[in-house]
This record gives sequence, structure tokens and C-alpha cells, in this order.
Amino acid sequence: MTADRDDTSPLAGPAPRVPPAASSPATRRARRRWPWAIGVVIVLVLAAGAWLAGEQIARGVVEQTIREQAVTQLSLPADQDIDVEVIGPVLLPLLVGNLGEVRVSSADVPIGDFSADVTVRAQDVPIRGDGDWSGAYASVTLDDEQLQALLANLDEFPADSVQIDAPDIAVTFELNALLTTVPVGVALTPRAEAGELVLTPTSLRLAGAEISAEAILRQFGALASTVVRDWDVCIAQYLPAALTLTDVSVAPRAVTAEFEIDSSILRDDAARQKGECS
Repeated sequence: MTADRDDTSPLAGPAPRVPPAASSPATRRARRRWPWAIGVVIVLVLAAGAWLAGEQIARGVVEQTIREQAVTQLSLPADQDIDVEVIGPVLLPLLVGNLGEVRVSSADVPIGDFSADVTVRAQDVPIRGDGDWSGAYASVTLDDEQLQALLANLDEFPADSVQIDAPDIAVTFELNALLTTVPVGVALTPRAEAGELVLTPTSLRLAGAEISAEAILRQFGALASTVVRDWDVCIAQYLPAALTLTDVSVAPRAVTAEFEIDSSILRDDAARQKGECS
């Protein structure tokens, strides 16, 4: 008979719980930094958004103000379509006191008895009007019809026959001799001289053939004086006195006059008045 054996081994119980390891000081500092860093990022993003919104608002206000001043100071129609562009940032330059570069352009701007396409570029423009810009320039561009309207004010000049023929301006004079009208084609080269526009004949054509000034004077005498002379065109009477004509160029379909603008136009009423010709 087999004797019973007592089981003296201890009963299996639950495993003892091990306490979690204590966080190190470095870990606790890293955890504390994360909310702070996220907060800084959020603030920076909001600040950037506010700055951009302020930039857009400031740009709109500045461009609208320039547009309104152009209409008022130049006596333009209230509905004149004017494009204004401020190059570069606006908000910071406003705080400094000047705009880096401003461009203003408009098509078919009424100028006296004619119209033209006008573009103005100005650098370092003082916003308070009490300083000087570093430079400002205007380009006035005319097509055939606009050029004819400008030259129509010249006495004894056949403006209706004017055509742009780069690099010159073509015009046809009619000489009356012995009850006969003789057409003479003239190529006029424009230039700026002492702030005025001057048209100089550079070639003449009679009956389809080129002829010299001396030959046409011998043939027609004093009748040909209008054909061989220079023509002075007064531009100043149509524009503010602060504008000075510096150059004239002829493209295939347009004549462009370049002007330098004195910064006195910002603060001097006399500089805004129409100029005079000598």
C-alpha cells in the first residue's frame, strides 16, 4: 500500500507589482517645453497672418489713395481707368516714411486737345509729401490718331497726313505752283531739345524719288520753306511744369516721349500747373 504524501509546496499567488520607474529630471523638463514651444509656434503663425492681412489692407488703401490723387491733381475724369502698383512690401515702408517704387499707368489719358497712354514710375516716394524722391519718370505714348491731334495745332502743318513710319514720322506737304498741287513726302525725325519736341526733316521725296533740300528750294523757292524747316512742338503747355521732356523715340506703331518729373510736384502748386514754351 502506497503511503500518501503531503504536498508541502507553497500555493501559487499573484505576481508582485513592480513600481514604475521614476521620470528623470531631463524627461520632465522636455515635457514641460513642448506646450511652450507649441504656443510660440501658434503665436508666430497668428502674427504672420495678422501681418499679411495688414499688408494687404495697407496696400489697398495706398493704391486707392494714389488713384484718387491722380484723378484730382491731374483733373482727370472720375471714371478714368488708372492702374496703380506698389512694388514690394507696403506696411514697413509706410512706417519708415516712403514707398520703394510706385507705378501708375492709364490708357487714353486726355491731355489738352489730344489723348495718350501714360505710364509713371517713381522711386523712394515720400508719403508725407515733404521730401524728395530719388527719381520719377513718365512715358507718354501716342498712336497715329493721337499724334495727328497733337500736331493739328501747328500752323501750316498737314497733320491729317501724318503717319508713324519708324524710325521717323511721315508727312505729306502740298506745294501749290503754277495752278498745280505738288505733293512732297517728308520724313521727320523727332528729338527732345531744351525740353521741347522738335521735328527735323531728314529726307524728301518728290514724284516718288528722293530729292535734296537744296534741289527742292531751287525748284520751288520760298514755297518749299515749310518743307525743309524744323517744327517746334510745344508739349509743356499740356503737362505740369514739373515734367521735362528728355527723349523721344519712334516704334513701328507708336511715338513715345520720355519725361523726368521733379519732386517739387509733391508739394508745390506751381509745379502742378501747366508749363510754358519758350
